[in-house]
Amino acid sequence: MNTKKKFYLSILLFQILLVSIVFLTLNGLISFVAAQSDPIDFYNSPTTSMLAISAALSVGLSVLGSAWALKTVGTAAISAAAERQGSIVIPFLAIAMSEALAVYGLIVGILLVFNIPSAA
Repeated sequence: MNTKKKFYLSILLFQILLVSIVFLTLNGLISFVAAQSDPIDFYNSPTTSMLAISAALSVGLSVLGSAWALKTVGTAAISAAAERQGSIVIPFLAIAMSEALAVYGLIVGILLVFNIPSAA
C-alpha cells in the first residue's frame, strides 16, 4: 500500500473514531441528564471521571505534541543557525509557538480540574 492510501486510510479511521466518540458522548450525556433525580448521583457519575480523564489527556497529549514539535523545530533551528547567523528569528518563533502548545494544554487541564464536582 502506498503512502497516499495509508494517509487516506488513517484519516478515515480517525473520522470513524471521532464520530463514534461523539455518539457515545451524546448518549452518555442524555442518560446522565435523564438520571438527575438524586443530586448525590452527580458526584459518583461518569461525568466526574470523564472530566478527570480529559484533564489528564489534555495535559499529557499537549506536552507530548509540544515535545515532538520542539524536537523537530529545534533541530532545524540549530541547523539554520549553524549555516547562517541571521536566520534564527523565524525558527525561534516556531519554537516559542510549540512551547505555547504545552501551556495551552496545561490551561485547559486546569480549567477541567476546577470543574470536577466535589461532594464537600
